[in-house]
Amino acid sequence: MPKITFITSTGENHEVDAAAGSTVMENAIKNMVPGIEAECGGACACATCHVYVDPAWSGKTGEPEPMEEDMLDFAQDVRDTSRLSCQIRVSDELDGLVVHIPENQS
Repeated sequence: MPKITFITSTGENHEVDAAAGSTVMENAIKNMVPGIEAECGGACACATCHVYVDPAWSGKTGEPEPMEEDMLDFAQDVRDTSRLSCQIRVSDELDGLVVHIPENQS
């Protein structure tokens, strides 16, 4: 089972086991990771599951689709590695994925 490490804006690490086929956001919610609000429930209709993919992993998580890019316009402090965690599908190749949670969600 792939592991994902969420790092909060205060530097706390939350390592969770994630089922392949689920999303990064679903695993954050299931494991009560602080800082991921996911107000739309994963419908890519808000930006409250915004994360920064660790640069070592950005090539493996892929690029945002146009709809995700539109929603990122509503996020605060968007960076080159910004993604909506509801749009990152967990696979065995993402075992060890590290994402950073912004200080604020939109």
